Amino acid sequence: MKYAAAWAAIACEVLETPYPYGAAHASSGPDDVDVTPQRLHPAFHGSYDWHSSAHMQWSLVRLLTLAPDQAGPRPIEVLDQRLTPEAIATEVAYLRERPAYERPYGWAWAAMLVAAARKLPGAKNWAAALSPLGDVIADLVLGWLPRQAYPVRHGVHLNTAFAMALLLEAYDDLHRPDVVDAIRSRALEWFGQDTAYDTRFEPSGTDFLSPALTEAELMRRVLPADEFSTWLSAFLPGLGVDAHQHLLEVPVTDNSGDGQLAHLSGLALSRAWQLRTLAPALPDVAEVLREGADRQIKAVLPMVTGGDFMSTHWLVSFALLADQA
Repeated sequence: MKYAAAWAAIACEVLETPYPYGAAHASSGPDDVDVTPQRLHPAFHGSYDWHSSAHMQWSLVRLLTLAPDQAGPRPIEVLDQRLTPEAIATEVAYLRERPAYERPYGWAWAAMLVAAARKLPGAKNWAAALSPLGDVIADLVLGWLPRQAYPVRHGVHLNTAFAMALLLEAYDDLHRPDVVDAIRSRALEWFGQDTAYDTRFEPSGTDFLSPALTEAELMRRVLPADEFSTWLSAFLPGLGVDAHQHLLEVPVTDNSGDGQLAHLSGLALSRAWQLRTLAPALPDVAEVLREGADRQIKAVLPMVTGGDFMSTHWLVSFALLADQA
């Protein structure tokens, strides 16, 4: 794997960077104002915030799975310090006490970490420690989906389709048909009848997801292949031919250290991932979609390891999604 060593190195580096850190902790009173990252989150500190710490640890587990020799021993040392029963118990208690914390984006990445550790040979200790985290997130998802009246369709963390796609993958791997069925049912209810999606106003200025492509990626996982091809043609008619061409082009990116503007580099990578996964459903334009994906990856690849911390603390995960699509 071409970039495994560099990606593992930067993931370890940012996970071991304690500050800046955005705790997103809602204090319950004057005695609840200590937001020291490692005290609140002994597993998911570093890498700027809880969700980025979770998905950069997922990145390390994936790199150890895909290219263990290139990833080297340092990821194991980093994960050994975090994925302990005691640390995960603290995280589980925190989520139970605050059932909307990191909903749904952080939940999705944490569930992906649980599932990835379960599949990594030699990671039994991590998998065992993480198991309660998978259980609490399953409970939270099952409690949340019936109460969520409408999906969130914008291009940042609260996007419903993105989280549902990752949660579906994770809980399918974790053999939780109750969670999988709940996600599939809600996805069909929310998105199954969508047609002629208007992408003229994508992207918004801080998007790291394309609302259109993210919804399509979820439905690719939910529908049988033949039904999905029909759905996609109706949802994004002309994709790759004469419409939605801006989704195939590199967005304007920024490496100034502005965390919100850094999102646009992630947008290029998430688009690339989704264009690659959607391409087989549109065989007549599959090569056009793949070329669009390649352009976007090439443009932002230097940011993944060589950008400002506001880029490097999270982009490896999206680069991995694109690389493995």
